[in-house]
This record gives sequence, structure tokens and C-alpha cells, in this order.
Amino acid sequence: MSTKGTYHLPRGTAADSPYDLLVTPESAGWGHSGLRILTLSPGEGHLLDTGDAEFLVLPLRGGCTVTVGGQTFALDGRTGVFESVTDFAYLPRGTRALVSSASGGTFALPNARTGHGGLPARYGRKEDVPVELRGAGACSRQVNNYCLPGTFEADRLLVCEVLTPGGNWSSYPPHKHDEARPGAESELEEIYYFQVAGENGFAYQRVYGTPDRPVDVLAEVRSGDTVLIPHGWHGPSIAAPGYDLYYLNVMAGPGQDRAWLICDDPAHGWVRDTWASQETDPRLPFGAKETNR
Repeated sequence: MSTKGTYHLPRGTAADSPYDLLVTPESAGWGHSGLRILTLSPGEGHLLDTGDAEFLVLPLRGGCTVTVGGQTFALDGRTGVFESVTDFAYLPRGTRALVSSASGGTFALPNARTGHGGLPARYGRKEDVPVELRGAGACSRQVNNYCLPGTFEADRLLVCEVLTPGGNWSSYPPHKHDEARPGAESELEEIYYFQVAGENGFAYQRVYGTPDRPVDVLAEVRSGDTVLIPHGWHGPSIAAPGYDLYYLNVMAGPGQDRAWLICDDPAHGWVRDTWASQETDPRLPFGAKETNR
């Protein structure tokens, strides 16, 4: 299935058995970032070949074991994305791993194409995941920094989660990272995978381009939807009142330096200056009210 040229992928439209979602560089029409969502029934397993990409195994709901190269990583996982951060596993390119779950669950498999396989498979402890409260007032959100420069070593892959209380805006001010400007901006493709609390929960995602690289997305998103961001300004991500919003961000790009450097839309960047006089939303952080900052 090709999704090239289609940036909003409603739940199920990019499924490819056994995956609830399969985004590859080829299907997205770019070169580096990918994401798979895998649901396992109790006692079920899945054999994963990483090929030319590095992967995380990141539980969204439930726990699993990851067996690779004679090692077994037991991931406790979590009951849901709004409940806590999770432990996870890293898999290098060129490996075969068995992901199995005694009680069943849903697991994100973010990945990035890489030319290097020198990093070992390893376990990421939930206690080591930095949890950041970003913004203030109606722009308050929580960021779980799983696999970013300075938090977990990888070759190209960058992964974080953003949780936004109902009624708030995140990914705001709108920003971009689509050109290499040393010290100012890095070139990264990005995937947003959404879950929304509540049976009828919904949110909105905006993506818009620059004059020389147009893109225009204003999507109503629901649980299981995905938005691809090849370039351009992205944000806000708007959580409707009454419905908390979660999204998983997966990024990778061609740069030799693994970096997340963004540039705000100059029309809206001034909003950051207003946060100093506002309080963080008291609904944050989600879950156990503890952060690893």
C-alpha cells in the first residue's frame, strides 16, 4: 500500500497484516523514518526482522518479552499511554527478534533507516526516561523523552511522546525542521501517531508549508490515526476540551549528527515569551504525578 502524497492516515487505512499501522520510508515517499503498530493476542508472538533500520519496541498497552541474539528483555509495559512512561527495548539493524506477550497488548515499533549497525540490542528502563513539562497555561503539555540526543543512544532514530490535557494546544508555536542549518535547524522527517482519551475523543493537527515547499493539512484525528510530516511548519496539535491527547513522535533524517533542532514560525514564535508569566497546567504530569526530571 502506498501512502505517498497522503499525509493524514485514518486508523486502518495504512494497515498491513500483522500490523495495525505500517509506515515505511517507501510508503511515506521519503528516506528515513518508519513506524509499525503491532497488536498481539495473549500468548501470541511476532518475529521481527529489522533489515536496514534500527527499532524500538515501545509498549503502548501491556507488556512483552523481546528475545534477540541470545538475550531476553522483559518489558513490564503499562496499562495505557496516559498512565505512565514505559520501559522499552532497542534493536539494531540486521537483527531478528521475537516479540511475544503472555497477556497481550499493543506495541509501537518506531524505526529509522541507518547505514550503521554498531550499537548493541539493549533494555531501556522506565526510571531513566526524562519526563519534561513544556509550555505553560493552555500550552502546557508533557513530553516523555525516550530516545533523543542526551537521553538514549541511537544512530538516527529520535522518539518521544507528547501528552496534552483536554483543551490545551501542543506542538505550539508551530515549528519546522526540514533543512540543515548548523546550530539552528536539523533536517528530519516526522510521524505523529495519535491516541485520544474517551470513546468519542478527537483532536486536530495542522501542517502547512513554506512558499517553496507547499503542504496543507488540517486533520481531525482520532485514536489510531497518523499524520506524516515531510516538511513545513507543524502545529498546533489541539486537544478538544474533555479529551486528553497523546501522540508518539518518530523522527529521522539524513544528517550525520543526530540532533533535534527546530525553528519557530516567526509569525507565532512570540507566544513562547508569554509562558514565563503563566503557571503549568495542574493536570500535569499524567499518571503517578512523578517525573524523572
